[in-house]
Amino acid sequence: MDRILADPGVRIVVCCGAGGVGKTTTAAALALRAAERHGRRTVVLTIDPARRLAQSLGLTELDNTPRPVKDVNGEAGGDLHAMMLDMKRTFDEVVLQHTEPARAEEIFANPFYQAMSSTFSGTQEYMAMEKLGQLRARDEWDLIVVDTPPSRSALDFLDAPARLSRFLDGRMLRLLLAPARAGGRSMFSLVTASFGVFSRTVQKVLGAQLLTDLSGFVAALDSMFGGFRERAEQTYRILQAPETAFVLVAAPEPDAIREAAYFAGRLREERMPLAGLVLNRVHRTDLPGLDAERSLAAAAQLERSGEHRTAADALRVHAALTQQAVREERVSARFTDAFPAVPTVAVRAQPADVHDIDGLRTIGAALTTAGLAPAG
Repeated sequence: MDRILADPGVRIVVCCGAGGVGKTTTAAALALRAAERHGRRTVVLTIDPARRLAQSLGLTELDNTPRPVKDVNGEAGGDLHAMMLDMKRTFDEVVLQHTEPARAEEIFANPFYQAMSSTFSGTQEYMAMEKLGQLRARDEWDLIVVDTPPSRSALDFLDAPARLSRFLDGRMLRLLLAPARAGGRSMFSLVTASFGVFSRTVQKVLGAQLLTDLSGFVAALDSMFGGFRERAEQTYRILQAPETAFVLVAAPEPDAIREAAYFAGRLREERMPLAGLVLNRVHRTDLPGLDAERSLAAAAQLERSGEHRTAADALRVHAALTQQAVREERVSARFTDAFPAVPTVAVRAQPADVHDIDGLRTIGAALTTAGLAPAG
């Protein structure tokens, strides 16, 4: 991992995986280490609405603009900035960049746009890709670390931009755009004359006002349709380039490992560079020679003697920890057996949540100095 962070040819690190496995902490720790140990000008982009990244970096808040992180050791010459994706603001920036001011105000005032830019399924993932593309185009950063959205599926980060661009460039929206291109005739008189029962059915399902809002939205965005798809495809190509490194993050739990395996397979299909797997919150024992069976037997013997109850309790705790470690290794093997060439690093479960810079340094050290060798 240190080799990846130090490589000037690597410009983007994408941390991905199921929700709740520690992606945000991993992304922050990697970004901090890149800045402090390798002297890189680094920005970390989070899409975590819980704002845990801001807390761990000692910031009161994050927004759509990179903010400098204090208390970063800059002896190596690097620095660290952090930001949190503002979905609506990013969408607004895209509109402002690609339309005239008057048309942009028309779009902003449209109820359908207001709903879509804030809550529409897939918009967050699409705007994460937009923001990544913007940051890369500025060429201001040595390294961009991305904490992917807490989606139902980690694959949504790759799939949603294409889905949204297809929606915005789709046949149905161009059908709705037709009235706006018909010399200002009423949408409903034109559509009803052309499509009869179908249009009346759509009005009943969606409502006349919604159709009016949607038609106005589509007409206002007409000049941007091609741009949505073009930028999505351009960012997709960046994610396929050697300058990008994907880091899968998973806890040693069945659902998280299954999600990581799906994502690894998808990355391989899409020819995207997978750097490795971070097995987070792993449990290990410092006495590997003392297995659970022997621990429980020794605890029972001590109890029968009526002495050393504290030692007996400690042996039972050790047995439980050993059993958990064995279960985690068995679950994790589902990934390592399927992808033997993917390097894996194991990070031990911490006694408390990471909430400050020192905690991130600890995680960064664990990510780069410990772990499991590639099974292959």
